[in-house]
Amino acid sequence: MNYELIKVCGMREAENIRAVEALGIRLMGFIFWPKSSRYVAGRPAYLPTRCKRVGVFVDEAIETVEGIADDYTLDYIQLHGHESPEYIRALRAACSVCGCATAVPRLIKAFNIATAVDLEQTASYAGLVDYFLFDTKGPSVGGNGQQFDWSVLSAYNGDTPFLLSGGIGPDDAQRLSAFHHGKCIGIDLNSRFELAPGMKDVAALHKFLNELNR
Repeated sequence: MNYELIKVCGMREAENIRAVEALGIRLMGFIFWPKSSRYVAGRPAYLPTRCKRVGVFVDEAIETVEGIADDYTLDYIQLHGHESPEYIRALRAACSVCGCATAVPRLIKAFNIATAVDLEQTASYAGLVDYFLFDTKGPSVGGNGQQFDWSVLSAYNGDTPFLLSGGIGPDDAQRLSAFHHGKCIGIDLNSRFELAPGMKDVAALHKFLNELNR
């Protein structure tokens, strides 16, 4: 399967950002959740210009999301908490009014998945966001380094495209190539490609992407 969107998340260091961007990925994620070990506490000296910028937030005040989206010129806002459909409607309206970035950022809503039952929560978000992201249900909001059983996604029959996340690592290229779902548009890579929290192993990413694209 060919993945249109490759997202590398949890970036923070300027030179690491440059090196990962040079791999030709489409999306780069920056985590603005203070409890994350990959939290972006200050603006990096370099931000990507050749791939889209994704800001990751967890149950954050809309005003704060607006401000960061504008400051970092975010192309996407990823919501990784318990944000309600009402919150998303209010956020989209607020971004439309303030004119965040150069255009209203696209929205990604993450869901933590363990069984097919967990997919039922996506129904009330249909039509409200551009993409879903299916992550592993674990002790932390994200970055657990663990996979869920991808076969449960056969129960997802919604219209919203999704990114596959959760513990995808250097040895998963062949498995990803064999995975098929009509609404899977991309993958999200994070903790299993790290030398340390917020520092990606560029060589491992390069090798993985070459294997994935064979």
